[in-house]
Amino acid sequence: MPEMPEVQGLVDFLGERATGLTVTTVTVANIAALKTYDPPIDALKRTTVVSAARHGKFVDLRMDAGIHLVFHLAKAGWLRWYDRLPATTLRPGKTPIALRVGFDDGSGFDLTEAGTKKSLAVYAARDPQDVPGIARLGPDPLDAAFTRDALAGLLAGRRTQIKGVLRDQSIVAGIGNAYSDEILHAAHMSPYALAASLDDAEIDRLYGAIHATLTEAVTTASGKPPAELKDAKRRGMAVHGRRGQACPVCGDEVRSVFFADNSLEYCPTCQTGGKLLADRRLSRLLK
Repeated sequence: MPEMPEVQGLVDFLGERATGLTVTTVTVANIAALKTYDPPIDALKRTTVVSAARHGKFVDLRMDAGIHLVFHLAKAGWLRWYDRLPATTLRPGKTPIALRVGFDDGSGFDLTEAGTKKSLAVYAARDPQDVPGIARLGPDPLDAAFTRDALAGLLAGRRTQIKGVLRDQSIVAGIGNAYSDEILHAAHMSPYALAASLDDAEIDRLYGAIHATLTEAVTTASGKPPAELKDAKRRGMAVHGRRGQACPVCGDEVRSVFFADNSLEYCPTCQTGGKLLADRRLSRLLK
């Protein structure tokens, strides 16, 4: 899933490449991806891109007519940019493309989604806050207002695992499965630690890890075209997606815990005092 750093990379790219361009075509190839009807998506035609912004994992293109094109790439979505937009006709239900946008200089982009489970979401809105997912977002962890004390306040009283807290968009915006693994590894913290149980030193480490991990990832993504962002993300991972490989910090084997639709990765030596976390799939088999 694209997370804050990759989404910020897309926003930076679109801000540089699309600002000042006028929309000439908007084609919805997967009607289920379109979540709004007022204003109609066709209202984007003949509007000019004024700026690009990020809200959590949402991309927001602001147009000069007071309309925003907002989209969330979900787990398997991506943006494919073309300096020369293909002239092929999109056939609904026969293509991974959900939306195609063309500009007056001949360029444009497709929003694509792999797999059979379709969750990519597109909105035409007068205000980004009209998008329910944006309205529910917690603070951005790279915002100046997100201080160590702000984090402590968000954790206080939460008797839930810290991995889930970091992924909850209503608590902290923009962090997903991959970067929560990376942050917890950098903080030397078990993904199963209870948020409310963290002491001051652990909160200090967690705050530092959030800021350092995301800042480095955003810097890495900056200036890269969409086609290079996924590989850059994978190369920067210390534990996520590296099951069975050596931890780059201590050399221990990176382990996984599997759930219904995803997994987490961690280093036992760095994060759990050498303890192996239970594999939920195996636990179910033994019942």
